[in-house]
Amino acid sequence: MKYDDEKIMELLNQVELAQKNNDILAGTVEAEGQEYTFEQRSFFGDQLHIHIPSNFKPMSRDMQRVKYPYEDRPAVILTNARGEVDITLQHVDQPLQDSWVQELTAGMKQMIKNMQPTNVFYDEKIISVHGKTIGYFDFKSPALDQPAYRLQFFLELNGETIIGGFTCPYKSYQQWRDLVLQMIHTIQSGSLKGE
Repeated sequence: MKYDDEKIMELLNQVELAQKNNDILAGTVEAEGQEYTFEQRSFFGDQLHIHIPSNFKPMSRDMQRVKYPYEDRPAVILTNARGEVDITLQHVDQPLQDSWVQELTAGMKQMIKNMQPTNVFYDEKIISVHGKTIGYFDFKSPALDQPAYRLQFFLELNGETIIGGFTCPYKSYQQWRDLVLQMIHTIQSGSLKGE
């Protein structure tokens, strides 16, 4: 009888998991036991739009100095309440065209490989989102306290380069990876007035 109870509980858990919303545009989603509602936010003079968790806030300057110790840190660093999951955006004063995004993505991946040969790389893709070419790659990176999962993405905005990033503890990446890819698929550029 105990075996039957365990089987029933396992089936109920599978059904509950299957019923959970995983679409960031269709309501609240769950990651690491927390609920997140995604909202469209605008950056760089309302020229770049992306859906991110509504409760992600700008990281404090003190925490930025610890997590991003270099002086040329990203202009936008948003983080969750625990400061463990970050989304970054950086406008780089370097020319870029959609047709160069693939080359930039491959070059940045190679540069990171050369600087940190212990990183473990996963996907590298070039996608089209709302008429924009976006390149991304993701990897596992060693860190002082625990390994991190990182995803970097690249796109053109007004003829210049945007570098986006996502970081979370590696132990959490399976819960976040699909959500981050969905976020990238919400990227739009230009004025959205009148929509």
